[in-house]
Amino acid sequence: MIRPARGGVKGGVKGGVKAAQRVGPSWRWVHIAGSPGRSNSPARVETDNGAGMTQADITVGRRQSAAAGRRKFQSQEMAIFAIAAALAVLFAFMLPGFATINNMLTLARSVSVLGVLSLAMALVVIGRGLDLSLIASMAAGAATVMALQGAGYAFPLAILAGLAVAMAIGLVNGWIIAFIEVPALFTTLAMSLLVFGVARFAFKSVLVYPPADAHAFLFLGQGKLFGVPMPIIVFAVLAVAMHLFLSRTTPGRFTYARGDNPEAARLTGVDVRRDIIISYMLAAGLSLLAGLVSASATASMNLQIITGTMIFDVVLVVVLGGVSLVGGRGSVLSVLAGALLIGVLLNGLTIMNVNNQMQDIVRGLVLLGAIILDNRLHPRDEETARQGD
Repeated sequence: MIRPARGGVKGGVKGGVKAAQRVGPSWRWVHIAGSPGRSNSPARVETDNGAGMTQADITVGRRQSAAAGRRKFQSQEMAIFAIAAALAVLFAFMLPGFATINNMLTLARSVSVLGVLSLAMALVVIGRGLDLSLIASMAAGAATVMALQGAGYAFPLAILAGLAVAMAIGLVNGWIIAFIEVPALFTTLAMSLLVFGVARFAFKSVLVYPPADAHAFLFLGQGKLFGVPMPIIVFAVLAVAMHLFLSRTTPGRFTYARGDNPEAARLTGVDVRRDIIISYMLAAGLSLLAGLVSASATASMNLQIITGTMIFDVVLVVVLGGVSLVGGRGSVLSVLAGALLIGVLLNGLTIMNVNNQMQDIVRGLVLLGAIILDNRLHPRDEETARQGD
């Protein structure tokens, strides 16, 4: 693995560029030589003993490493799917009310809202970030939509206003993280508390309700299309869109590149700071959609959810599914696997009348185990941990 050193390369490799090469568990500095002004000329890596390596050798090594990584993550995702299926079969035999149609619909709805939030979190985490303010964006945006509808504004205008509120939160998060270089953990945690306080002041209550005639709004969480509940359709559409974004678009590929090695991404011309801001804004927009589905399903939004434990469920889904906290790894399939397993587990615990305290203990233990496993499998490389230039 070759990691470019700090600094840019313009008009080709002029006189070569210094890079770091992994040798076993350690790194050593090497020199990549190339023809001045010719960016497409073969490069040669001069090692300490004078031996050389062609660009083709580097490319083949990277492709082999990427293929091995894909196989590992696909196996992790399949393992999570298998565990979820086994747990569902076990609950179906043990719990009389688990395999009923009504419970399956309840499970699907809960997984849908959690899944949309997890898609948002995955987008940020793949780019080597973290957003603990997603629930705040969700609640504040959805409450804005309901409040404006109650004041007589049209549904489309209320949606745009709620989207503006949510994406403004993402914009501020991204700007602070990208330009001031405050760690994402502290930035988004503080933002969550700030949004909670502002929302309580603005709405004068922790409970916000839609007007009784907000039929279009209520349809998002309570309606059906061709017999399929709308929350499931919303999650499915967003999952497909996210998959296409990450796998088929240049910004999506840049997200993986930035998460895997921000320094190398800069050298290839990626505007890392701009992409960080965009990713947090997109994540906040997705969280609003989750909030609309959740609020319309219950015909209310409780702002206390901002200070609750739902954000830990989102992180749990993402990490458990295979989206690494060090960035650059994961997929929509990872989110699907994690959401299904957590949804089945929590649904079964609820049917067994396990109290909230015990459920929190179970979720905490699973989350702690998932984080430890992720840290062991993918240790963080501090040499590439900087957010800004």
